[in-house]
Amino acid sequence: MVKEMKFESSSSNPFSSPSSFLKHNHVFLKFAVCFLLVGLAFRFSDSIRLISVLEPLPPPIETEQETEETESNVSSFLAQTPTSPPTNDFPATNITQNSENVKCDIFTGEWVPDPSGPRYTNESCPVIESHQNCMKNGRPDSAYFYWRWNPRDCELPKFNAQRFLALMRNKSWAFIGDSISRNHVQSLLCLLSQVEQAVEVYHDKEYRSKRWFFPSHNFTLSIIWTPFLVKAATFEDMNGVSTSEIQLYLDKLDNTWTDQYNSLDYLVISGGKWFLKTAIYYENDTVSGCHYCPGKNLTELGFEHAYRNALRLVFNFIKALDHKASVLFRTTTPDHFENGEWFSGGYCNRTVPFKEGEVDMKDADTVMRNIELEEFEKASDKGAEGVSLKLLDTTHLSLLRPDGHPGPYRQFQPFAKDQNAKVQTDCLHWCLPGPIDSWNDLVMEILINGEKYK
Repeated sequence: MVKEMKFESSSSNPFSSPSSFLKHNHVFLKFAVCFLLVGLAFRFSDSIRLISVLEPLPPPIETEQETEETESNVSSFLAQTPTSPPTNDFPATNITQNSENVKCDIFTGEWVPDPSGPRYTNESCPVIESHQNCMKNGRPDSAYFYWRWNPRDCELPKFNAQRFLALMRNKSWAFIGDSISRNHVQSLLCLLSQVEQAVEVYHDKEYRSKRWFFPSHNFTLSIIWTPFLVKAATFEDMNGVSTSEIQLYLDKLDNTWTDQYNSLDYLVISGGKWFLKTAIYYENDTVSGCHYCPGKNLTELGFEHAYRNALRLVFNFIKALDHKASVLFRTTTPDHFENGEWFSGGYCNRTVPFKEGEVDMKDADTVMRNIELEEFEKASDKGAEGVSLKLLDTTHLSLLRPDGHPGPYRQFQPFAKDQNAKVQTDCLHWCLPGPIDSWNDLVMEILINGEKYK
């Protein structure tokens, strides 16, 4: 409280005589000096606190021009990376909205630096497949760990494994699609493994479809391999070498996943790159055309025809059933092969994300994404009572991450014997840990605040 100081008349003023004035002036001077020193002490203390607040967080372990010593020593990185369970990053309400309480587009934004780094490693997660185990395979840089997806107008909380498992108690969840879906489910398993290790309870002959069980939560998680979603006959080995054209039945869904649909509470469904392969199309058990089949004397219908028919069939199936599961439809994943494809010397050696405007989608990816959005919109508009169908639009945020792929490190120590060795590269799938972990941040946001998103 500030008190008002009143000055009396000169007759009663103690400073009216010279001696009294000097005496009191001396006292006043000492008081002023003392007050000044106290003020400086507080200012100095505040400055220290301010410096500590503004002190920048440590930069990522590596930058784009990383040194050989820090990048090549994978075991050193693992020793520095905490493997304890993640903290509770989700607020109580988990509202992803801006300050004006306007709904936010969580799929539009940018990748921003994140000094906290990965939430697991290849030591703390035992289910990473060898082709995505970039650290173990000798990838020398690790700057790609230190980014997070940041929606333009809101904050996206990090995935919370403990809360996710609590929500999934007595539930079942399946990822339905191709190897990108398998990549996605491995990311989820790694995030959940920091709370509870899953037990593998099933796999098919080729280990493409798998099922895991979390006994403490009675939660089942699956990957159901069905790269076309519709019935298909394929004639290629595990390395993608074909002996004949694929046969696609565009009016029949693949019962590998439809037979299990009624037992599932949650599904993430996706199509993808397999539709770009050479294929013969069947409708009403009769050949109707093909995609890229020179010399076959068949009508070239194009992959667009097949993909649109397949998605339309999927959405109609979901809406027609009495079983009302919660379904996320994930959009296509762009690759980052440069100067060729996987079979013709293409590579991906970038070490930082793209910024907005630095990259365009390839024509085929653009066509697929447009088909996905159109068919999803039609299915959403028509709707069906009890159906929960929402979009998981990972295309754009994935397009901006050319640095997150295994590249040549899809195999163990590819350059150990020859630094100039020619090896097959993977610029489609994602390193684990890596950018695909952010897909699960989006999954959980939609799970928690699903009413905000279509």
